[in-house]
Amino acid sequence: MDDKYAIITMFVSVIVLAFLLGALARRIGLPTIVGFLCAGVVVGPYTPGYVGDAQIAEQFAEIGIILLMFGVGLKFSIQDLWAVRGVALPGALGQMATATGLGMALGLTLGLDAAESFVLGFSLSVASTVVLLRTLEDRKILETENGRICVGWLVIEDVAIVLGIVLLPAIVGALSGGVAEPGPLALTFGLAIGKIALFTALMLIVGTRFFPWMIVQVAHLKSPELMSLGTLALALGVAFAAYFIFDASFALGAFLAGMALKGTKFTHKVAEDSLPLRDTFAVLFFVAVGMLFDPSTLVREPLAVTGIVAIIVLGKGLAALAITSLFKLRFDSGLMVAASLAQIGEFSFVLAGLGKQLGIVSQDTYNLIMAGALVSIAINPFLFQLGEWTVRKRAAPAT
Repeated sequence: MDDKYAIITMFVSVIVLAFLLGALARRIGLPTIVGFLCAGVVVGPYTPGYVGDAQIAEQFAEIGIILLMFGVGLKFSIQDLWAVRGVALPGALGQMATATGLGMALGLTLGLDAAESFVLGFSLSVASTVVLLRTLEDRKILETENGRICVGWLVIEDVAIVLGIVLLPAIVGALSGGVAEPGPLALTFGLAIGKIALFTALMLIVGTRFFPWMIVQVAHLKSPELMSLGTLALALGVAFAAYFIFDASFALGAFLAGMALKGTKFTHKVAEDSLPLRDTFAVLFFVAVGMLFDPSTLVREPLAVTGIVAIIVLGKGLAALAITSLFKLRFDSGLMVAASLAQIGEFSFVLAGLGKQLGIVSQDTYNLIMAGALVSIAINPFLFQLGEWTVRKRAAPAT
């Protein structure tokens, strides 16, 4: 195939295949996500036939994450997140610590060294933004109290992972036997915190005044095309600045950009304009996950894959349920939060990829993380159904 049309070929092939397999999955009673993941496996490098460009797919998927988080930000205010900080902050940190510890224990059991085991555990600790938000939106619970808890939990995880990525080389060096000087490590941590805090302050103080004014000026031009383009430019531009200037994540930047527009009279219009692109590029996230997955891992390492999936689903789920119970949330709320977070995704790939670059994560471990992501994403809708069934069962009068 001519390289000149590589991006077009890639885009057309994955969109068509995702549609066909997504429709087939829906037809036989499975979640459409399963079809999208299978589409990625089909065009991935581990199956015969056409092989798509995984790097292009990942960048398309990143656009989907940006637009998705921008849309979510339009539905939330800082007051919404502040109201759930008492559960979201300790919950996110507690669950991440639990998953990291369990992952390290599994890695050491599998014969990995301390540094690789840590990266394995850390990669299993953070939920996928796309999966969580799509699930909440599909079930129309995004703007409920439970939805706000999940989003607040997700934002805390996002910030923690960004800091973790910044500090990972020093942490890995210490675990590998190197000496991590406390001074430089504290300086690195302080700079990372400072940049994220500065970006957040700019968005909440300056962005909340400038962005609504800008959208109003665009609306006065009475051009639907410019309105759509302005919305896209705002979401992508702020996300780009967050990542390349402030060392935050694309997702956090887009989320805060959306929050800055919350409450303007054009909020609904902005959300509506971004919806088609958001849905299309979000699908490409699942295709990208499927492309990274080597199906032979399930055959070669069935016990290791089972252990990883157990940590993601049972370990993280039970930790979330215990934490929400500790804070006296209702049982149905705890189950919903636990099911929402019992999967991993994009940040897991970033951490695993960084571990490979640092030379401490092998291809086999990377494949195990990919397998855990694919299996946990595929079964996540069924966990919600199981949780809803459990709630109904408890609520049913005894006979």
